[in-house]
Amino acid sequence: MADSGTRPIGPGIDTTRPHSARIWNYLAGGKDYYEADADAAERVLAVFPGMRDITRASRAFIGRVVRHLAGEAGIRQFLDIGTGLPTADNTHEIAQRVAPECRIVYVDNDPLVLVHAQALLTSSPQGACDYLDADVRDTDTILRQAARTLDFSRPVGLMLMGILGLVPDYDEARAAVRRLLDALPPGSFLGLNDGTTTEPAYVEAIERHNARGAATPYTPRSPEQIAAFFDGLELLDPGVVSCSRWRPEPTPSHRSGEPPAEVAVFGGVGRKR
Repeated sequence: MADSGTRPIGPGIDTTRPHSARIWNYLAGGKDYYEADADAAERVLAVFPGMRDITRASRAFIGRVVRHLAGEAGIRQFLDIGTGLPTADNTHEIAQRVAPECRIVYVDNDPLVLVHAQALLTSSPQGACDYLDADVRDTDTILRQAARTLDFSRPVGLMLMGILGLVPDYDEARAAVRRLLDALPPGSFLGLNDGTTTEPAYVEAIERHNARGAATPYTPRSPEQIAAFFDGLELLDPGVVSCSRWRPEPTPSHRSGEPPAEVAVFGGVGRKR
């Protein structure tokens, strides 16, 4: 970590190899990374300085999605797979600010996230949080264990943010999404985003990162491939778009009426009929 002498190193954590969750934490301004992660992130930034814009746009997108689902859509249960390391405004914090009774299950298989799981489990008294150690492809385990906290007879907000790019086989990634959605009742939602092939410098930076022996290689996909994860769902406006352009909130840096600049991460929200 940035100050690994003061923080525990959990079992199974290789501090010499960069890991996607820790690199993301570094880019997001967190403190839970090691020197190898910081070095890997700086190499990505040297090829593609816009990586920090992707990080910010992704975090903001997640916040807008959760606020919409817990607010206007009335969702009170969230299954957040690919949690990553806790930062500010995690899913449960955003959802429970809107509706304190929200119940959230986080899923990740990064040992460092497991070390910090306690930080994720601080729920409001009215709601609940749980953490599962599982891979996104192990859907049977996820659904069985999540049922301890979530009621799968009621709508669920399924969050798959930046996780499916870590599943290199596209058909396998789609199958995992389908199995998860099949277990959810009508009225549930899928919120999803992932890196795209829309920016050549981003793709080059990721390819170089993978070639250096990343613990878990990442696979950007086309916007069309990302849109296909929503097959069979009712897409909410504006569809699958650059995350910066999904229902953006006004900011001083953008003129009124002008769309924010695109970033190479696309996402959307779909409702199960």
